[in-house]
Amino acid sequence: MIIKVVLVVGAVVGAVWLLRGSRHAGRLAFTRVCSLAFAAAWIVAVLFPGLVTTAANLVGVGRGTDLVIYALVLVVLFSGLSQYRRTRELESQLAELTRALALANRQDGRRREPVEADHV
Repeated sequence: MIIKVVLVVGAVVGAVWLLRGSRHAGRLAFTRVCSLAFAAAWIVAVLFPGLVTTAANLVGVGRGTDLVIYALVLVVLFSGLSQYRRTRELESQLAELTRALALANRQDGRRREPVEADHV
């Protein structure tokens, strides 16, 4: 039962996180702390696999392997949502810069040539 609550809450938190505003320093710090916690948990799981099974049994999962899979599903969910939000923010910034460049070109009457990028 506990694992069901954890997984549902994780999915809801992911959805709320996606719908919130732009990236802030606090969110970046939270992401880093969660990443470090996940890395630490992963190291413990590798060094002491019996603890994973014990933790799985405590939260209502039969095997430690299943618990690891559930945790990885949440990590992939958050990663995908985070990447989607970041892409959306970058697209918005690109549109804003494009509009500003178009207005600048129109105001001064000169056409600016696009800058060639050295790397892709």
